[in-house]
Amino acid sequence: MRWLTIATAVVFLAGCQSAYYGAMEKVGIHKRDILVDRVDDARDAQADAQEEFKSALERLDEMLQIDGGELEAQYKALNSDYEASVAAAERVYDRIEAIDDVAQDLFDEWRDELEEYSNDNLRRQSERSLRDTERRYSALLQSMERAAATMDPVLEKLQDNVLYLKHNLNAAAVDAIRGEYRSLQADVAELIKEMEAAIAESDAFIQAMQEGQS
Repeated sequence: MRWLTIATAVVFLAGCQSAYYGAMEKVGIHKRDILVDRVDDARDAQADAQEEFKSALERLDEMLQIDGGELEAQYKALNSDYEASVAAAERVYDRIEAIDDVAQDLFDEWRDELEEYSNDNLRRQSERSLRDTERRYSALLQSMERAAATMDPVLEKLQDNVLYLKHNLNAAAVDAIRGEYRSLQADVAELIKEMEAAIAESDAFIQAMQEGQS
C-alpha cells in the first residue's frame, strides 16, 4: 500500500500546484513571473548563507585566540553560528527545489502550447525562445547546485569542531582544532567564490527573463 500512499501524495501536491498557479494567473502573475521571483529569493538566500558561514569562521578564529577564561561563552556563540549556518544552508536547498519545480512546470506548459500555434513562423520563434530559456536555466541550476554542494564540507567540519569543543571545553581542545582551521578557511573561501558565481548567474538569468518580457 506504500506506493498508493506515495501516488496519492503526488496527485495531491500536483493538485495544490495547479490551484496555486491558477490563482496566481487570475491576478496576472504567471509561471515565468513566479520563476523570476524564486530565483531572486534563492539569490538572497545564497547571500545570507555566505554571511552565516563567514560569521561562523570568524567566531572560530576568535576562539582560537582565546587563552582559557572565555571558552564557554565563545563555544555557545560558535554553536549558535553553526546552527544559523545549517538553517541558511537548508534555505538555499529549499529555494533551489522551489525554483526547479516551477521551471519544469513552465517548460512543460510552454512545450504544450507550441502545439496550439497555427502560424508556423511564430511557433518556430517561440520554440527557439524556449530552447534559449532552457539553456540559461540549465546553466543557472548547475551553478546553484555547485555552490550549494560547497556548503556540505564546511558544515561537516564546523559540526566536528563544535562537537569536539563541546566534549572537551579546554585550552587543549582549542589547540587540537587549530590545525583544522586552515582547511576550513579554504573551504569557506571556495564556498564564497561559488556562491558569488551563482549569484551573478542569478542576476543574469533574471535580467534575461525580464528583457524577454519587455
